[in-house]
Amino acid sequence: MTDKLTGRNAVVTGAGRGIGRAVAILLAQEGASVVVNDPGVNVDGTGHDAGPADQVVDEIKAAGGSAVANYDSVAELTGGENMVKQCADAFGRIDILINVAGILRDRMVFNMSEEEWDAVIAVHLKGHYNTIKPASVLMRQQRFGRIVNFSSISGLRGNSGQANYGAAKAAIAGLTRVVARDLGRYGVTCNAIAPGAQTRMVAAVPESARELRAQRGMTGGPPPSLVERTPEHVAPMTVYLCTDEAWNINGKIFHVGGGNVALASEETVERQITKDGKWELAELVSLVPTQLLSGVENPAPPPPDLDLPGRPASQT
Repeated sequence: MTDKLTGRNAVVTGAGRGIGRAVAILLAQEGASVVVNDPGVNVDGTGHDAGPADQVVDEIKAAGGSAVANYDSVAELTGGENMVKQCADAFGRIDILINVAGILRDRMVFNMSEEEWDAVIAVHLKGHYNTIKPASVLMRQQRFGRIVNFSSISGLRGNSGQANYGAAKAAIAGLTRVVARDLGRYGVTCNAIAPGAQTRMVAAVPESARELRAQRGMTGGPPPSLVERTPEHVAPMTVYLCTDEAWNINGKIFHVGGGNVALASEETVERQITKDGKWELAELVSLVPTQLLSGVENPAPPPPDLDLPGRPASQT
């Protein structure tokens, strides 16, 4: 190890298992003191178990590191405030916040309940706000901080059956870019990781959904059989973004899986059609398919035998 983070103090949410655990352990190996947050819930967010957080803390301490456990839920603002305060009280200040905690409630949007929507949004999207808000107050005052959020290919490209999860993860990418602009002037950076790793959340996805996503090319990276894709592969880039050397990396999204680290492109105009004045509907009927969207694929096209108004006979 390189002791890149000696003297730094971190909060890692969802750190009892998977990617959060790998990140917390690597932070400690690099010298950081860590608040290991995890309420020990099931993949769907139910239940409670102090064991996962305690086990990670014990592992860090056994290796000579410094860590304390926290069992608060990121879905509550008081939970985020508590873990940030715990970091400041236990170690003197907070330098690093890494938001990994998440749950799944997969369902096709036409079958999704309001509770399934609200639960996932609360943990992922609101959960990021609930920790970033109190951490940003202290980081702004001390003129230093590192925030690393966790987005997903489900939000950046879309995955069937994950309207709640994908919406939250897309919003987290947007949140990251805004927070970067809010805090950059104070010496605080905010970036995001879109991970590709074999975790218990990935294992919880039904096989039928996996097959559907594979058919539509939504694998999110190289086939797992070609590369090793563990939580430990995601941790190094996450931790790198917390170092002093990453001082000028801000508002960026990185795809990380196996041995691959990729910078995501920001949303930009790919092509356009232009005229002086307002477009007429008849003009758009002609030019949108032939120019603006020429060669652009529908990610989920209807089957050929479905009789659709407006569909050319050659496509049935």
